[in-house]
Amino acid sequence: MPHTLVAPVEFVQDIKKSRFIGQAAPISGEEDAKAFLASVSDPAANHNCWAWRLGQAYRFSDDGEPAGTAGKPILQAIDGQDLDGVVVVVTRFFGGILLGSGGLVRAYGGTAAQMLRQADKREIIPMVSGICAVSFSDLALVKSRLTAIPHLVLDERFTAEGVDLTVTLRQGDEDQAIRLLRDLTSGRSNLVFPD
Repeated sequence: MPHTLVAPVEFVQDIKKSRFIGQAAPISGEEDAKAFLASVSDPAANHNCWAWRLGQAYRFSDDGEPAGTAGKPILQAIDGQDLDGVVVVVTRFFGGILLGSGGLVRAYGGTAAQMLRQADKREIIPMVSGICAVSFSDLALVKSRLTAIPHLVLDERFTAEGVDLTVTLRQGDEDQAIRLLRDLTSGRSNLVFPD
């Protein structure tokens, strides 16, 4: 299972007189990534290199460093730790000593990797939502039994005949919830998940 960060994190290291400041945060969309980049990028620094991953979408930037020496190693640090929904910025203040291509790859990727290893993480649990109509007479029993399923969230919308329940649960638990609802209501209610 992929993981994401619990909270923003920062890590600083000096490599051959250059200061590398790594900063990372959890994100839920591209706009979050752009906002984080704008908030932590230091215009006084020589380079603000970054990468982010959100599912199959990703972006990275070398911000003026030689191509492939900064953004891609940062993204590899994210992927190497099976992280998702994460943005990382590594800011460099040049110290006067050239690191060469290999040194830059190690410095940017290493700063990102060390920072991410030290960060608090949480597992990403894929969730799915389904809908069912439940009569008032079945509602109390259905709610009490469905909430026994781990990670399940119920949302109710009352109607004239009963309640429309939106059931959000961990992906893979759909069959259990469908059978439970059908058994509890003697087939009067069916839980439907979009394809």
